[in-house]
Amino acid sequence: MTEERLSFQAEVSRLLDIVAHSLYSEKEVFLRELVSNASDACDRLRYAALTQPELSADDPNLKVRLLVDKEARTLTVVDNGIGMNREDLVENLGTIARSGTAAFMRSLKESEKSGDGKKDVNLIGQFGVGFYSAFMVATEVEVLTRKAGEAQGWRWLSDGKGEFTISEVADLPRGTQIKLHLRDGDDEYLEEHRLATIVRKYSDHIAIPILFGEGDDAKALNSASALWMRSKNEITADQYKEFYHHVGHAFDDPWLTLHWRAEGAIEYTNLLFVPSSKPFDLFDPKRAHRVKLYVKRVFITDSAEGLLPPYLRFLRGVVDSEDLPLNISREMLQHNPMLAKIRAGITRRVLSELGKKARDTEKAEEYATFWENFGAVLKEGLYDDYEHRDELLKLMRFRTTAGDGLVSLEEYLGRMKEGQEAIFTISGDDIETLKRSPQLEGFKAKGVEVLLLTDPVDEFWVPSVGSFQDKPFKSVTRGGADLGKIQGGEEKPAEEKASEGELTDLLALLKLTLQDAVKDVRPSERLTDSAVCLVADENDMDMHLERLLKQHKQLGMDAPAAKRILEVNPGHPLIKRLAERAKASGAATSLDDAAWLLLDQARIVEGEALPDPAAFARRLASAMEKGLA
Repeated sequence: MTEERLSFQAEVSRLLDIVAHSLYSEKEVFLRELVSNASDACDRLRYAALTQPELSADDPNLKVRLLVDKEARTLTVVDNGIGMNREDLVENLGTIARSGTAAFMRSLKESEKSGDGKKDVNLIGQFGVGFYSAFMVATEVEVLTRKAGEAQGWRWLSDGKGEFTISEVADLPRGTQIKLHLRDGDDEYLEEHRLATIVRKYSDHIAIPILFGEGDDAKALNSASALWMRSKNEITADQYKEFYHHVGHAFDDPWLTLHWRAEGAIEYTNLLFVPSSKPFDLFDPKRAHRVKLYVKRVFITDSAEGLLPPYLRFLRGVVDSEDLPLNISREMLQHNPMLAKIRAGITRRVLSELGKKARDTEKAEEYATFWENFGAVLKEGLYDDYEHRDELLKLMRFRTTAGDGLVSLEEYLGRMKEGQEAIFTISGDDIETLKRSPQLEGFKAKGVEVLLLTDPVDEFWVPSVGSFQDKPFKSVTRGGADLGKIQGGEEKPAEEKASEGELTDLLALLKLTLQDAVKDVRPSERLTDSAVCLVADENDMDMHLERLLKQHKQLGMDAPAAKRILEVNPGHPLIKRLAERAKASGAATSLDDAAWLLLDQARIVEGEALPDPAAFARRLASAMEKGLA
């Protein structure tokens, strides 16, 4: 096969440009990333060799080597792990084969605008593309590799400027060699003591030997023992942090570290971390976790379905079982009862530790940061996991109409008004739009707090949970507002309203005119400033949920929308004036345009598209013309 020249994916080219021009002060992390990848390759071979021992028979002692050539100014990271073939090289080194590519590019653009070079390079680790950090110190990177079980070797070469070449190579050993041709000024990475310092700092916990040099005289640079099996009092905070960086391929620091050993009928060790920043793939539709499963310190998989509930997928770390069979397959894992018990134990412990954090009032800001990152994911557990619903509800935090801070459900209940019988909610796309919603006017006037729900998952867990401590959740955009029973609010002079007879005539006229567009027209007790608003009937789908389902094509875009109820404010000057005119002869004709304008006004405020914008414009122009006459 002749040499094949290929182009990087556009996102990779952008990333490499950032790396090449970065002045990042801690570029030594490139070695951490390459050693971490080499360790993963060895782990994967060890697992594959459980069922195919011939894959590692020729070189069973897995290790990572660092080789330097001072004359040629090259540093080479060598492993005898699983290796790569041509397809792997293109997939792993030519593209960002992740569902988070769009999020990755958005973050790059935001970082570019801010001019924060350090943040730019932090994204390398955040998006799981640590190999490209090699270009921080190298003008050219050469990869020689042969996949275990295959005879053909391959050479990958690039200067990081838009293209790479792939060619066949004969007689390569199993594994991968990554040779870095160092930039001017980076000769420090040719010195043994400098490399040893970096390995001890970042990679001492890796359970595979990391050696400097070749042959029997090669020096071990790490302790090569599984960190999670050590006693907690033997591990420093820095060692935990660097293990998190390794196992999570992350650049941030862990927000919470959980290290414990479960003993009894089933024994397993856990070293789990909650990140301090949001992983890029948090909302991947697969909802897969990234916790590595080991059996007796042998890596099995980092995607064991059933090891964690999907709503804890933000966790990173290691679970090491003493009881699962060493040769268990990934398929058998899905139905293994031991794994189900491990999952239950991990879930209980993690929720318990999060509960402690949530109750620590002195560190409320820390928990608020955690909630902003992962609250939307935790909410999934409210309809996924009935068994732990009570614990999850205590972890929930909400923005409300009472202020800018986060509020727990217990705090909300403690502030409920006399006569209030429900926990009121309103759903929408963003906080500021919700705060301006006309449906909130009466609640604000009464001083009634309303939960502001902006996560798509809110539309599903609220009806699933139904109530909290015997207080039902109720949307302010549906049914009666029940405000008449609630005591409180500022005492204001009662506004003069349209007379009952005039209002009855107006409601009848509006119902007749709008009968094909609305379900009902009725006076509102929730409006104080606005003339009209739309609400859903008690048993109909919430308006925001209907829009959400249509956006995600769970409802046909041409499916007929549920008819809503138009509520009118009897005290609003416009409604009073229309009510006066409703009793006049020929009102049905003269107020026809006004009726449709009221409905369209309510639609606009609700964020709905107008079904006939041209008719709305014509009616508005006509009304303005009459007003100016």
